[in-house]
Amino acid sequence: MTTTPHAPARSGPAGPALRPARRWYALGTLLATLAGVGVGHLVAGLVSPDASPVLAVGSTVVDATPTPLKEWAVSTFGTADKPILVGSVTVVTLLLAAATGLLARRHRPLGLALLGLLALAPVLAAMTRPAAIGVDILPGTATAVVGVLAAGWLLGLLDRWGVETADPAAGAGPDERPRADGSSSRRHVLAAAAGLGAVAVTGGAVGQALTRGGGPGDITLPSPTSPLDPLPPGLGNRVPGISSFRTPNPQFYRIDTALVVPRVSADSWTLTVDGDVDAPVEITYAELLAMPMVEADITLTCVSNEVGGPYIGSARWLGVRTRDLLERAGVRAGADQVLSTSTDGMTISTPVQALTDDRDALVAVAMNGEPLPALHGFPARLVTPGLYGFVGATKWLSRMTATTYARDEAYWTVRGWAVDAPILTQSRIDTPRALATVPAGQVVVGGVAWAQGRGIDRVEVRVDDGDWREVELGPDAGIDYWRQWYLPWDATPGRHTLTVRATDATGQTQPEGRSDPFPRGATGWHNILVTVE
Repeated sequence: MTTTPHAPARSGPAGPALRPARRWYALGTLLATLAGVGVGHLVAGLVSPDASPVLAVGSTVVDATPTPLKEWAVSTFGTADKPILVGSVTVVTLLLAAATGLLARRHRPLGLALLGLLALAPVLAAMTRPAAIGVDILPGTATAVVGVLAAGWLLGLLDRWGVETADPAAGAGPDERPRADGSSSRRHVLAAAAGLGAVAVTGGAVGQALTRGGGPGDITLPSPTSPLDPLPPGLGNRVPGISSFRTPNPQFYRIDTALVVPRVSADSWTLTVDGDVDAPVEITYAELLAMPMVEADITLTCVSNEVGGPYIGSARWLGVRTRDLLERAGVRAGADQVLSTSTDGMTISTPVQALTDDRDALVAVAMNGEPLPALHGFPARLVTPGLYGFVGATKWLSRMTATTYARDEAYWTVRGWAVDAPILTQSRIDTPRALATVPAGQVVVGGVAWAQGRGIDRVEVRVDDGDWREVELGPDAGIDYWRQWYLPWDATPGRHTLTVRATDATGQTQPEGRSDPFPRGATGWHNILVTVE
């Protein structure tokens, strides 16, 4: 009788486990990092929004970005530059986290150590911010602790999801055949991954709700000592497509370095006036509202505005004259600048003269009859007629320090922008739009012109290389406010170039030659191409 020999039974410990594919380890550290960031964002919402992990790193990147690159981002992406920056920081962080997972698959201690260093970057970024406080260390620390512990836990589950036995009869080697309870381990891994994803989403969502900028709430505005007459309606009804004479608050441009709108409580806010003064002053929001209030119609312009650009808006502001506050503190002779500071640590330098002369620079508390929106500086901001925003429009104002340009440099000054930057005379065509197609016949060309501190005397339009034609000007709200203008044009079929130029009340016509915004504002005539059919 012939017997068939049987393979000898295997004894001893199970064979070595086959680790899952590399992508699982990359995904594991990525999910752990997201969970850590979500928890860090939640902690930031409770203690310090500016210290949120992604926002802290993003703000540091903004500060370190060369000026030409910043200008390119603003001109290319406009107000979307901040979401794009935050998204870019997030993507790079997650890619680095995934890379540590690949390393941790074979070298666990080194991979987790590098993940920890990556997670500590927000701590360093938050603590080096100008307005850093002790609690700013907490969000980044929470991110690091949760991220590393979660990664170690999930990677450990992945290690146990492999093969531990072999069946030579089945033709499988010790590193090929899944273990009998592999499906259970898969469920454990997927459940853990889902749990980390839920932590990331929940922490991020709750933290985002907490970090959203505060607002004025229920505030009763004081009446101005000398109310202005209501602004006229402008040319909006007569010239469709022209900029509104008064820019509605939701449409007012916003250009600043804050990745998250500062959340400021009117009850705890104070404004300090100090430095080279005889008697430093600290006033509360209620005390500021109790001071004599002034109304002023002022057009604000961002220095980053290209020729024909959108970063300009006009509003009626209500606030306290800066010269009243500075006189109360007693600015000493020799001080030539006021270094104003935002609640988030941003600094702007303004000439003392611009804040103490008769132009009525304001610490504004209201905009178009409403308390300042959070996006535009609640509880208070500087509004300095005739100067670009980067030297005279500090939002979320918390301090005004009398000093000298030789002693202190502001955020933009350090980066090479001009020290004193009066707004240049400019004009813009609003309608028809660039590259528009319009019907032959009478077409109304319209737009706005501005020369804050001087006023607009004349605006002219040229079709192709023809003669300059003087336009009709809209209502006049003062030298610090823009002027609307329009010109009826008998449009003939073909492609035409429309060009506009303005002359201010001093007789100076804006120059034709184009220049970039850096370092003191753009110059040049605005022109557009239209097709007439």
